[in-house]
Amino acid sequence: MRLLLGVSGGIAAYKAVEVVRLATAAGHAVRVVQTPASLKFVGRATFEGVTGAPVLVDEFEPDAARGAFPGDPAPQHDAISHLELVRRCDVLVIAPASANTIAKLAGGHADNLLTSAALASSAPLVVAPAMNGAMWEHPATQANLETLRLRGGVVVAPGTGRLASAGEWGAGRLAEPPEILADAERAAGRAGFTPRSLDGLRVLVTAGGTREPIDSVRYVGNRSSGRMGLALAAEAAGRGAEVTVIAANVSGERPERVRFVDVETAAELETAARAETPNADVLLMAAAVADFRPADPANGKIKRAERDRLALELEPTADVLAALAAERRPGQTLVGFAAEHGEGGLAQAREKLERKRLDAVVLNDISRPDIGFDSEENEVAIVTASGERPVPRGPKRAVAAAILDAVETIRARQAEEARP
Repeated sequence: MRLLLGVSGGIAAYKAVEVVRLATAAGHAVRVVQTPASLKFVGRATFEGVTGAPVLVDEFEPDAARGAFPGDPAPQHDAISHLELVRRCDVLVIAPASANTIAKLAGGHADNLLTSAALASSAPLVVAPAMNGAMWEHPATQANLETLRLRGGVVVAPGTGRLASAGEWGAGRLAEPPEILADAERAAGRAGFTPRSLDGLRVLVTAGGTREPIDSVRYVGNRSSGRMGLALAAEAAGRGAEVTVIAANVSGERPERVRFVDVETAAELETAARAETPNADVLLMAAAVADFRPADPANGKIKRAERDRLALELEPTADVLAALAAERRPGQTLVGFAAEHGEGGLAQAREKLERKRLDAVVLNDISRPDIGFDSEENEVAIVTASGERPVPRGPKRAVAAAILDAVETIRARQAEEARP
């Protein structure tokens, strides 16, 4: 798919970089046009670095690629840049779309490169608004969006949350990049577009946290929400993989095109993993599996009135990942996760990498309350035999993308080493 991304002015322009990154990771070719106002938030060099193609701002500036998308041959003549771009694109996405740009689109204005391109385009139009809450709710903005819808445009509704101004909360927050890309793929009629970077691969993800019963009501558990595993599953599916998730007590929204196997205890997770792993090309062991379980759980409910104290004897559970690693077949890639507290975590992650003979270990520092468990964001280090790669704090979907980038690098190296 050839995706032409228009970026208008607004603080949410930084999220457009993630839209591009996700699109290129999914195998799409992307070109970017920016309004002059957007340059005050994200420079063109950022988008050029991610797309590998020139970014255009002015209608009269020359395009070194002559309107071609990455991977396409450039025309032999000096094409009019915005006309050649819209002629070749499969979908035009404007994200963020400011209230001003939306008004221009509805009115058919063509006073900058982006609006000129939109007026000349016959490709499907996807608009992702982002603005102040009052501007979003204004009748003029809503009428302009309805005009675009009546013309066949797709509007990716903004979310509700913290806005640009300090202390401001409300509607108008740009939709998340994966949602914008999914709507662009649907609009282009290319959902499932191939080739993508993980096409043909089978990816197995474990997610959530196991619960080990004390009695028929109570259990020993942990704080894992499963969000990281779900993000990995969504990212892998978006890259074309056939994805299965072994979900231990996960309650979050489940991504499309993903098969789920629900489990509760460490023993159930082990049984499911042993059944699924032989068919997997990649195992991402993101679940927090209990290391211990009550040795003698009660069949019924333990009554509080019947005892003054309750002592639990715990016994170790099986080391599921170590067992799977010992039985791995050639060509499999195994990634473990390590939740460590504070200093020394990196050394412990590296020890786990070597002891369990894994390809990578993703290290979480659980001493920080602002990331990891029960959080929408995370910050990790990816530990491999060749070194450590820090992944800065960001949404778990972005962290998942970095992890799968590392998996692709590992598999490319494995394939090179396997060649005679």
